[in-house]
Amino acid sequence: MIPSVLPTYNRAPLTFVKGEGSWLVEADGRRFLDLGAGIAVNALGHAHPALVAALTGQAQQLWHVSNLYRIPQQEMLADKLVAATFADTVFFTNSGTEACELAVKMARKYWHDRNRPERTDIITFEGSFHGRSSAGIAAAGSEKMTKGFGPLLPGFIHLLWGDHDALRAAITDTVGAILIEPVQGEGGIRPLPDQCLKGLRDLCDEHGLLLILDEVQCGMGRTGRLFAHEWAGVEPDIMMVAKGIGGGFPLGAVLATEQAASGMTAGTHGSTYGGNPLACAVGAAVMDIVATPEFLSEVNRRAGQLRQGLESLVASHPSVFEAVRGSGLMLGLKCKPANLDVVAAAYDALLITVPAADNVIRLLPPLTLTEDEVAEALRRLDAAARSLAPA
Repeated sequence: MIPSVLPTYNRAPLTFVKGEGSWLVEADGRRFLDLGAGIAVNALGHAHPALVAALTGQAQQLWHVSNLYRIPQQEMLADKLVAATFADTVFFTNSGTEACELAVKMARKYWHDRNRPERTDIITFEGSFHGRSSAGIAAAGSEKMTKGFGPLLPGFIHLLWGDHDALRAAITDTVGAILIEPVQGEGGIRPLPDQCLKGLRDLCDEHGLLLILDEVQCGMGRTGRLFAHEWAGVEPDIMMVAKGIGGGFPLGAVLATEQAASGMTAGTHGSTYGGNPLACAVGAAVMDIVATPEFLSEVNRRAGQLRQGLESLVASHPSVFEAVRGSGLMLGLKCKPANLDVVAAAYDALLITVPAADNVIRLLPPLTLTEDEVAEALRRLDAAARSLAPA
């Protein structure tokens, strides 16, 4: 029988029916500690009271009107983002993939309007992930995502991660921007060192290029700052945001400086659902919590506890784990057995983790993880590791 849902996912045999903070309840009643958070989406955990209140309150008033009209909730959230970041302007999308599409268009339109239409090339890096649209898969360039989908959107130059000489050599008169994740998520939790991000900013300034940051997974408090690039003390020209910004409700955004966004005038881009009242009411509630120094300080405290415990776990199970990598509560464990086997063993220990490239499992818990939940997560990871260790 042909399944009614297109079978593009290898789904785990789990059916969750309820979420409570850092916990997921399976249909059979088992309680799983969630270190996946819907792939870094549920920044405030499941069913956070403030988000439930924002969603239900707005749902009783107005859901959708389209961008033919002013949307107060959209303007409120944009004001919050502008006040907290480098940006002068914000466009709201429904996802990170849509944010990528606009970021690419924005960069190319910037150069077109400056009478340099040849500067369409965007430099990207091996191991990156920028969504599954035509622009997103072309930007990443991996055979796994592009094979079989016909001609790719041209204009992307793919470089090896960390090859500084190749980077400088790639900058020609046709290059207009550099696109990179401050921390690669799908690529195996690979943080870009602060000095490298600073170097990229300097390189862009030297050659007049736009710096585009993809903070879809590493943004919204995930690394202990509101956005990961803040650790390096640099600012991008354009930034893609999604996942945690909606706390579980579909929402994305492109943030930009006034100059970088100058080509995006009326009629150059649009979205039917993007920035609707319902999504933006929830996003504003997320910002009111996540953007505070007190909240981010607590994220860093929990991240330190979890990282320390994971380092001990690696030392205790050298046949299972090789190293800890990442930043804040965006952490990865490099595995020696197949990472999918480790994910499965964690399921058996009633723990949710997320696989990534380079044989890594990702740990992306809700940013509201408690101290007791950190201890419980480490206990369950230990149990999973013990089940995999050679006899």
